[in-house]
Amino acid sequence: MADSFGPVHHPGGSGAPAGGPGCGSGAGSDADAEASRKEPIRVLVVDDHALFRRGLEIVLAQEEDIQVVGEAGDGAEAVDKAADLLPDIVLMDVRMPKRGGIEACTSIKEVAPSAKIIMLTISDEEADLYDAIKAGATGYLLKEISTDEVATAIRAVADGQSQISPSMASKLLTEFKSMIQRTDERRLVPAPRLTDRELEVLKLVATGMNNRDIAKELFISENTVKNHVRNILEKLQLHSRMEAVVYAMREKILEIR
Repeated sequence: MADSFGPVHHPGGSGAPAGGPGCGSGAGSDADAEASRKEPIRVLVVDDHALFRRGLEIVLAQEEDIQVVGEAGDGAEAVDKAADLLPDIVLMDVRMPKRGGIEACTSIKEVAPSAKIIMLTISDEEADLYDAIKAGATGYLLKEISTDEVATAIRAVADGQSQISPSMASKLLTEFKSMIQRTDERRLVPAPRLTDRELEVLKLVATGMNNRDIAKELFISENTVKNHVRNILEKLQLHSRMEAVVYAMREKILEIR
């Protein structure tokens, strides 16, 4: 059974937030944006529930500046319709048979580069949000939003804003903070430092010399060479001499000419 729209529950009980759903900047009024448009926003509705598609069409038909130009029941059909109709906005579900909405995003951007995609879904999974954004979606809204907010979101995205449901935006910010923290933690770990002798050994290993030849070249015992190689691998957390050479060249620890 198709999901019906319902009100968004916002903290404080004051109703829908000013500026509509998502995290767009909200600059300018809807009236100004509508006045600047000469043609209605052309929308392609994609959902595997026919009743839900019909409900959206009825709702959006009330908006003078929005025109539903087509519909599709799965991602594969959505790509074909997008190529044929070249809509301004694709309003699409995430989970559908044959081909899901996220997978269809990339193909739609290829056949209709100017189209902007808003995912309208019941999925509040963080993975779906991240994958949708990576695939090219400009908006990610949950089906709990009100019918008025759908039209507001369409206008906002058509005007160049990004729209994400507040609860999903919060998850996105949390993930960004975690990514920044992980990056900072990696920067705090000092790069492995090799001694001058270890660098000498590594350079000779890179030329293809075996331990015996390296020992003769550096006037040290073969056993000492083995110890140096072992220490190099431990410091770099690698498993073979070849890995050590590749790592050293990549990190510019030494250059082989």
